[in-house]
Amino acid sequence: MWRARWRFGVLVLIISGLACNVPGSTGGDPSIQETQMAIGVQQTSMAIQQATLDASNGSAATLPPPPDATYTPYPTYTPETSSGGAADAPPQASQADINSKIKASNILIYEDAVGDPSLVPVVGSTINSMNFSGGRIINTGDALGKFRDNANSATNWDLMIVAAEVRTSFSGEMFEMMYDHIDNGGAVIIEVWYIDKVINGKIAPILSNCGVTLFRDWRRDNTYDPYNYSIYWLDKNHPLLSTPSIVSPPSYPYPVWFGDAGDLLELSAGGDATLVGGLFPNRNTDYGVLAVCMGGRMVIQTFSSHDYKWDVVQPLWRNYITYTLTNHYEYGQ
Repeated sequence: MWRARWRFGVLVLIISGLACNVPGSTGGDPSIQETQMAIGVQQTSMAIQQATLDASNGSAATLPPPPDATYTPYPTYTPETSSGGAADAPPQASQADINSKIKASNILIYEDAVGDPSLVPVVGSTINSMNFSGGRIINTGDALGKFRDNANSATNWDLMIVAAEVRTSFSGEMFEMMYDHIDNGGAVIIEVWYIDKVINGKIAPILSNCGVTLFRDWRRDNTYDPYNYSIYWLDKNHPLLSTPSIVSPPSYPYPVWFGDAGDLLELSAGGDATLVGGLFPNRNTDYGVLAVCMGGRMVIQTFSSHDYKWDVVQPLWRNYITYTLTNHYEYGQ
């Protein structure tokens, strides 16, 4: 760099000297002198331009070459994983696993129709048709003490059933024994016609947690209109009514019991209850006779099974058992 500047300076001095010593610069014809002066100026300008170009080239030649461009690839995206995220959640049990657990369930039953030789026990008959194996199934009939002893035993019951139909007596004691079972995630099916008689007793906390209460008593005399006792499904797509069997509503009664036909339910504050069956197709909050709650672990039926056709009621009970046990095992996940 400094050598190029030095050569440029010397060249400018030489050219300036030549321009000053152009012949005839001190006298002679003025026109000739002007011509010579113009030529000298032109030569000087050209020399300066050339010197500038040479200096510029020399300066550029001494500059270090620019660094070669390097290619930086885009970063590769790697999805993050978390030890506590949904990706690490254990898979849900398959339906085959649930069905296997249902088959091996421990089931405790109170069914007072067992004590009446004129009646075929609906629950016992339905249980026998479902081919349970591997678990423990006890039907205490109408022996309340036996039901109490088994409920308080060391057996881990998956399902407790109370089916109370007989009109000669009633009790609320079994509901106290069911409360802890429900609270611990167990499945429950209750068929009862006398809620109005025990509404302030041991069944009260169960109904409160479920989200239903008594709407009114439901009575029938010998001059009854059958269509006033027909039941409508309020949600035809509810799984309680379709798995494993699609069940028609008990639309026409053939009553065994007169006088007290049962009870009508309404939704109450708290709980997650849904009315599935009732006396009017457009009443979803009252006039109910069939409800589910506790995440599907509980079914409450307030009409009596023997008042309706067997080929409707038995498949319905099969659905009750399947539905509550399925939700019991899913709850346990």
